[in-house]
Formats: sequence, structure tokens, C-alpha cells
Amino acid sequence: MKKPEIPPEIEEYRDERWRREATRQVETALDAERFIEQAGFAACLTDSRRPGPSLYVAVCGRRDAVLPRNVQKDSESSLTWTLKDELVRRGKVYYAKLARGKTMFLAPRMIPYFHAVWGLRRSEEPVRLSKNARAILMVLRREWEMSTWDLREESGVTDRAAFTKALDELQAAMIVVPSEVYYQPKFTYIWTLGVGRFPDALRRRVNRATAVREIARCFLAGAGLTIPGELARVTGLSRPEAGLGNRALVAEGYATMPAPGTYRLAPRVNPAS
Repeated sequence: MKKPEIPPEIEEYRDERWRREATRQVETALDAERFIEQAGFAACLTDSRRPGPSLYVAVCGRRDAVLPRNVQKDSESSLTWTLKDELVRRGKVYYAKLARGKTMFLAPRMIPYFHAVWGLRRSEEPVRLSKNARAILMVLRREWEMSTWDLREESGVTDRAAFTKALDELQAAMIVVPSEVYYQPKFTYIWTLGVGRFPDALRRRVNRATAVREIARCFLAGAGLTIPGELARVTGLSRPEAGLGNRALVAEGYATMPAPGTYRLAPRVNPAS
């Protein structure tokens, strides 16, 4: 089946909303925080081959940006990575490896909705977290923050691959986040509990249906229109659940459904209409 094409006016709408314009490209950490707040959530180093807002594309300021093979020598990739480190250090936006291993930034207003879908309550941890993840979490709850190397030693999860897998598990459950990164004397992240940085957002209770609807609203507000499978691919939601979120927007008049699986901002909320 041929992939539906994005209409030119929608591409132009996304250019403005996702900073895919040379006149609005991201250059500083403050620019990046404002971009993430407007977008609601964004990937870090994805390019034009993946849908959705991206910090790298916003740094490039063009919709056709493609990551080069040698990112270490590319100035735009380097700036994106430097900004990522600064955003982690500043702690104004949420950053972690979330659903399906997607590294994403979240605006604080979107944290409760993502947490309602993918987060774990403490009572669920013994059942749903692996033994290694629980060992790492026990150390962090005692020490509050720790470098990668020290955390491996203290937790007893000394195998690198097993440690990485467990840490990814804790990030996906929205329990642990990086809080700092150092390159000297050797590269390491400092890890901490997400609730320490975003206590109100992570403690706020939201039901799943509301969360999915608001994630769909956030994406549609920036995209203008979403084609089949796009919301699921960007956020990590399943396609059936993404559809439920989009149809909830249609039911309240926020969106229209011009074709099966395609949703567009209703004219009253869409300046591109």
C-alpha cells in the first residue's frame, strides 16, 4: 500500500511548529527548551527519515536534514549533542530513553501523560522490574545519584550489557533519568531518580485514556495532520491505542477524520486550514 503523502500546506505548518526553517533554527539551550515546550515532546538525533519533531532537525533548520555517516565531524550533530548535554544538566525538560528505546525530550506539561502510559507505581516494581533493575534502583534510592561506573559496582550488576539493559528498563518505566554527563577523566553519566527533578509531574495521577488523548492532541497540534501509523511510530504507542486517542479528539471536535487512519486539526483550531 502506498504511503499517504503529506499535503504541502501541512509540511509548511510543520516547518513552523517544528523549527524546520533557517530563520527559526535552534542554536542555544534556551532555544531548545522553548522548542521542546512548544512541541510537547521531541526526539534527540532523528532526522527527516523519521516522523515527528526532532532537536537535530531543529538545529539544522531544514525539513530535509539527514544525519551524516560520520556524526563526530559534523557541526550540526555536534551542536545537537552539546545541547542535549546542557539540557540534561539544566533539568528544565525531561530526557530519557523511553518506550521502544526511543530517546526523547518531554516538556514538563507532558510528563504526567507519558507516565500514565509507561510509568510504574512503586507497588508494581517487584512484579514488573527485573532483578537487575531492582538492584540498581535500590542503590539509587539510597544514594540518590551516582555515576555509571559506581552504580555498576554498588548494584552488583557488573556485566556491561546486563547493566545497560536494566538501566534502559528503569528509564522506560520513567523511574531513572540522567542528570549530568562528564567526558573527563572518562565518559560517564550521572544517574538519579526522576521524581527528584519532576516530583509534581511524576506524582500526578492521570487515567490512561486521558493520557493517550492528550499525547495525541499534543502531536496533532504540532503536526497539523497525522497519517496512519504516524502517531504510534513517533510516540511508541500501539497503533490501536493511538487510534483511540485520535478518535477521542474527533469526538470532542478538536480533529476531523478525512480518511480512515488520517486525522486533521479541525478548522477552528488549525491556522493552516
